[in-house]
Amino acid sequence: MRPNLTKDISVDSFKDFYWLKEELQSFCRENGISASGSKIEISDRIETFLRTGEIKKPIRKSKVNSKLEIQVDLSLDTVISENHRCSQNVRAFFKTVIPKFHFSTYIQNYFKNNVGKTYRDVLDAWYEEEERKKDPSYKKDIAPQFEYNQFIRDFFADPKNQGKSREEAIVNWNEIKKLAGSNKYTSNN
Repeated sequence: MRPNLTKDISVDSFKDFYWLKEELQSFCRENGISASGSKIEISDRIETFLRTGEIKKPIRKSKVNSKLEIQVDLSLDTVISENHRCSQNVRAFFKTVIPKFHFSTYIQNYFKNNVGKTYRDVLDAWYEEEERKKDPSYKKDIAPQFEYNQFIRDFFADPKNQGKSREEAIVNWNEIKKLAGSNKYTSNN
């Protein structure tokens, strides 16, 4: 049975169960921990708190950089900086070049991992990804914090679930997330 998320929970129990981001944020607020950031960042802060009692501060990104970015005229020759943000300004620029542009996980990771390259390189990467999507075997990467999405994809990839409904997949998910341990789909679920 899933325990309550309180400051008395063991680290192992905390790590063994699935928690909604809202539950994690609520725990943080009750215990004076920053509730900002991604689900993974929040979980890391909670784990540190449960292990040591230390309240870890979130890593703050400088807001000065985002103000500077707005003032810069973007072009295909713009170089990806170390502090690059996938902002509305950047999205608006790319939409002028590619009307159906959006920040996919692949493109966001491209920005992170290609400091020094240009927006022209991003454009090429975007078109390469669009070509890969045409392959019937192509599957987008699902980031680790999106356990539900990964579970649902894996549920429907299992041949024994052929013809099952989304509602059946969700019922299965709701059962597995109550249990200790991994939330990954297996044929045994």
